[in-house]
Amino acid sequence: MLKKIIGIGVSAMLALSLAACGSENDENASAAEQVNKTIIGIDPGSGIMSLTDKAMKDYDLNDWTLISASSAAMTATLKKSYDRKKPIIITGWTPHWMFSRYKLKYLDDPKQSYGSAEEIHTITRKGFSKEQPNAAKLLSQFKWTQDEMGEIMIKVEEGEKPAKVAAEYVNKHKDQIAEWTKGVQKVKGDKINLAYVAWDSEIASTNVIGKVLEDLGYEVTLTQVEAGPMWTAIATGSADASLSAWLPNTHKAYAAKYKGKYDDIGTSMTGVKMGLVVPQYMKNVNSIEDLNK
Repeated sequence: MLKKIIGIGVSAMLALSLAACGSENDENASAAEQVNKTIIGIDPGSGIMSLTDKAMKDYDLNDWTLISASSAAMTATLKKSYDRKKPIIITGWTPHWMFSRYKLKYLDDPKQSYGSAEEIHTITRKGFSKEQPNAAKLLSQFKWTQDEMGEIMIKVEEGEKPAKVAAEYVNKHKDQIAEWTKGVQKVKGDKINLAYVAWDSEIASTNVIGKVLEDLGYEVTLTQVEAGPMWTAIATGSADASLSAWLPNTHKAYAAKYKGKYDDIGTSMTGVKMGLVVPQYMKNVNSIEDLNK
């Protein structure tokens, strides 16, 4: 029977995870034995957790435990295990700063439980593009790479304020900003509310675009919410836009639920990926199928 542990505290999660880890010298043990059939996840309402539920069913991991906590708790657990070269399996996605800091690898997913590569889309409330064409033009022209986003994510993870790092990025990448704002006119105090999910990637993109909008004369409000409320805010018009729509898999249910109640005006990043992730020093596991050995 598939087991879940939801709402566990950071300290308890760390203790449980590390207790589950096998010995770094036990190279002959299966991956299941090394991690005590435990996967470290993130927030229970996130898309990646739903996809992980699906993967565990698809690969018959019925006696495994999926621990649900915050993404911060997950990365703290990863750091603790990585520093000690202990085996660990986590839910992971790119772009994320942890792939810059640690040597990690995705487990192959031959059954495509996590789907193919995703994209990060920009969505707006209905009517926004007609009411604020300048802002909509900027948002539709916003595109960048995982490496560019990584410049911001790693600094924020190290403790710098997102707004400060975003301002530094905008000042440093003037040519790129010129491409995003091509044909966009300045305004005087027009208001715009950007809703975003509190993932490192969305914190980076929302703060950067927030700064660009401010420089164009907009009065910008950044509203941090969970994925469900973010889509609801766009669909009901209580927020103007979001750079946080992961499609077609992660937010598939929300996109279907609110079909016709939002506009998709652009893709800011392609080649986004998610799945189960392990440190590269775990040599005996390369596929989710290996977890049944």
